[in-house]
Amino acid sequence: MVRRDQETARVTADPAPSSEPAGGYRKGGEARRRILEAALQVFAAAGFKGATTRQIAELAGVNLPALKYYFGGKAGLYLACAEEILGRYQTRMLDMVAGARAALDADLSPDQARARLKTVMETLADMMLGGGEAEVWSAFMLREVGEQGAAFDLLYERLWAPGVEVAAGLIARALGETAARPADRIQALLLISSLSAFGAARPVALKLLDWPDARGERMSDIKAALVAQVDRLGR
Repeated sequence: MVRRDQETARVTADPAPSSEPAGGYRKGGEARRRILEAALQVFAAAGFKGATTRQIAELAGVNLPALKYYFGGKAGLYLACAEEILGRYQTRMLDMVAGARAALDADLSPDQARARLKTVMETLADMMLGGGEAEVWSAFMLREVGEQGAAFDLLYERLWAPGVEVAAGLIARALGETAARPADRIQALLLISSLSAFGAARPVALKLLDWPDARGERMSDIKAALVAQVDRLGR
């Protein structure tokens, strides 16, 4: 926790830029987007400590002062990446998760709870394993889990903990309980973390299964296995 506090302190210590840098970054939206996308890739690959602002600037095709201007420095850019990931997850999953929470407050039957949990897990599989930018998001978050840096608390409070609580609540209802118990949270963690077999551990999984990738029919097989896990809960 001390390390996270120190990282956060460095973020807040970075002053917001007061003027636009030389070289013309008046097309702010475009330049900012390029920097953010480049930073996501570099931080995902090297982590906060291993990444350099020079690497990010070169990949984004901008000069170093642009990073300072738009994000206040490396730490501010790192938190902006975490916020970007949160925003993209919420765009795709917010309505579904809100619906699951509302259903938990109502009279949800065990079968209805299982059906909603299956939908949540299938959507999460698409988000985490869908290739392209999803792989970058997953890599960024897995590194943050290991390093527990400046974005850990942000991701925990707004993404990981709420997601596990919704899954645990649905598991409890599927088992005929009215509220999530520690055992339900453990089961939720195990269910969600099983996706890492095709995320961080994807090379091992693909080699074992002799798959070229995890797309198309192969993704359908993964989601079918997730659904089967939900069906086996408590049975």
